[in-house]
Amino acid sequence: MTKMAKEPIAENRFNIGTAARRSGRRRAGLAILAALVTVILSLASLTSPFSLIELRSFDYLSTLAPPPLPEDGPVIVAIDEPSMTEIGSQWPWPRALHARLIEALRAAGAKAIGIDVIFAEPSATPENDAALAETLGPDVVLAGDETLIETPHADQFVRTEPLAEFVARGAKTGIASVHLSGDGTLRQVPGYADGFAAQLAEVAGRPKQPVSGTALLQTFGPARTYPTVSYYQALDPGQFLPDGLLRDRVVIVGLSLQNAPTLKDGGADALATPFTVHTGHLVSGAEIQATIFDNMTHSLFITKPGQGAVIAAIALGALLASGVVYRATGWQTMVVSMAVLILLIAASYALLRLGHIFVSPVGPALAYLSVAVSQTALDYAAERRSRRDITRAFSRYLSPALVERLADDPSQLKLGGERRTLTILFCDVRGFTTISEALKDDPEQLTTLINRLLTPLSDIVLENGGTIDKYIGDCLMAFWNAPLDDPHHASHAAGAALKMLGAIERLNEDLRREAADAGIEARVLKIGIGINTGDCVVGNMGSARRFDYSVLGDAVNLASRLEGESKNYGVPLLLGELTASLCAADFTIAELDSITVKGRTTLSPIFTILPALKAGPLETHRQLIAAKYAGSLTSNDPAFPELEHTIPHLAGYYRLLRSRLT
Repeated sequence: MTKMAKEPIAENRFNIGTAARRSGRRRAGLAILAALVTVILSLASLTSPFSLIELRSFDYLSTLAPPPLPEDGPVIVAIDEPSMTEIGSQWPWPRALHARLIEALRAAGAKAIGIDVIFAEPSATPENDAALAETLGPDVVLAGDETLIETPHADQFVRTEPLAEFVARGAKTGIASVHLSGDGTLRQVPGYADGFAAQLAEVAGRPKQPVSGTALLQTFGPARTYPTVSYYQALDPGQFLPDGLLRDRVVIVGLSLQNAPTLKDGGADALATPFTVHTGHLVSGAEIQATIFDNMTHSLFITKPGQGAVIAAIALGALLASGVVYRATGWQTMVVSMAVLILLIAASYALLRLGHIFVSPVGPALAYLSVAVSQTALDYAAERRSRRDITRAFSRYLSPALVERLADDPSQLKLGGERRTLTILFCDVRGFTTISEALKDDPEQLTTLINRLLTPLSDIVLENGGTIDKYIGDCLMAFWNAPLDDPHHASHAAGAALKMLGAIERLNEDLRREAADAGIEARVLKIGIGINTGDCVVGNMGSARRFDYSVLGDAVNLASRLEGESKNYGVPLLLGELTASLCAADFTIAELDSITVKGRTTLSPIFTILPALKAGPLETHRQLIAAKYAGSLTSNDPAFPELEHTIPHLAGYYRLLRSRLT
């Protein structure tokens, strides 16, 4: 026993192996969780609602510190409220007026003119059509339209173009149609080869980059971001406009109301853009065409990669979360998670700004949160199970307060075995075999008697911070200083022993009263208690299928032997040497003898606890014990009758000692 207590504990290797298996299971579980989240979110990313959420994130990122407006971008000639007032006519205006505008713009030096108005049908006045046709030329782009009409029978594209007489003079047709996302917001660059902005760039001699079908539009600001002049001002630039404002510039003419319409009110030729999430206002079609023009000619449009990149980003988020929660989850997880989410958003923004590529942070952020939150929930559930298991397992052995402390902090409980200095208590009923024989025909009464005995004794152990190791028939074994630290374990054990002796006296009084009422002889119960302190191995002992939280060691064996020896010394309680030393400040301790117990070869001093005494009797007792050790003590020593009178608690011990000297 002593050798085992001093050697490295084999359970440590068991703990290491258990921890490795637990770590392996956690790794496998995280891998499965990350893979499952990646698959689910990858499939979800194919749905329209998920795509709209990603596009909404594009709205916020692309409008966060947008690039500056190109200096050579288009100038908007707005068909607006002041122009309607100055011209004195409601829209539509006579086409001859547009002819005047084109001539005025050419005279002011405009390089290319885009009319974002569809002239698909003859007007009521042919002279106005003729006047407009006369002024059109290769420097003018007229708007056209392409619409998909869906019917139960077939889907049909309807293309609307300007009158043939308008394009006969060299004017080009540009399709001004745009494609809106599912939420009605314009984000995609139109892919028409003969789109309005593309045709305008060709007329202006501006090289344009090919645009993919998934390219997203980089906007520069809310409504009226582009330099805008009113229609009536452009009719007479010399009077109303600064000199050179339109020279070598691309001019786009279209509806652009000064009071930008809101989403709620709607508006003619006005659409929602990414900036609408901030302002709530729509942007005119003329400004949208200007934005498309600058995206094409300055390569500012944003490329949206394929589904493979989306899946890779989702997998990255899941892997990051797996790394963060790899060992454990707690409040630190929340702090790190906030940093990771910010990092994902920052990476998406940097990629958008520096690489003109949009990989939404929504997918990886959702993947990260799904894995992190799921693992946190699993850990919480595991902690709750652990708390429940600890409470269930130790509520039979520990006081409720200690069980609660263990449940709150399971790290205080080291399973598998550890070496600690413990105080061990054994309590046994004297003459229990005789009682059992007397009640052999009434096992129920015997069981009731044992329960009445062990219940108060167990309660006392728990109330004094002890741990009940086991019941062995009528014997109770308990220990202190495990699983929780108890700096005063020896004193607590000794105090519990004294209370147990008091509880037996109260139980005997009850038994005497009950026997008197029943007219039978009372059974008087006596207990012997042995307490010892020393190094032990404490932990889960047993097999993989069944184990108990127990204690092993030489100190345990000595405590058991002390309990057995107590009856040979006429006292109900014996203490080992270290126990007596540790609790000497709290109790009156008296040494009785030095003995060699069964299974040991060394002498073991034994002690007991006395009621509070005056110094004189205690000193006389010490002199008697010294004489005993010196071999000079005789049965006629006058100290015996004196001590039997002054220390009645040891009267039985003195009589036994005196008889052995005869």
